[in-house]
Amino acid sequence: MDMKKMMREAQKMQAEMAKAQDEIALMTVEGTAGGGVVKVVCTGDLQIQSVTLDPGAIDPEDVEMLQDLIVAATNDALRQAQDLANTRMNAITGGLGLPF
Repeated sequence: MDMKKMMREAQKMQAEMAKAQDEIALMTVEGTAGGGVVKVVCTGDLQIQSVTLDPGAIDPEDVEMLQDLIVAATNDALRQAQDLANTRMNAITGGLGLPF
């Protein structure tokens, strides 16, 4: 393959990856736990935007359960955000496993 052509292709892929990273950062996903009583919204760049609690989930006698639900919803949101980013970047790199 022509070296100049390969360099142009690499630069094009790099520009597409940068654009995709910007797009991913603006996307949001919602993680839930406890049948939706705890909801966590996370951006594609793994920033937590909000946590919503159903008032019925707040039991002063069982704070540990609420804490566990918040952790579960947060992990769900983070997992979804990572999956979203991986899917978007693999579409560009063709699954080459390049870091982004």
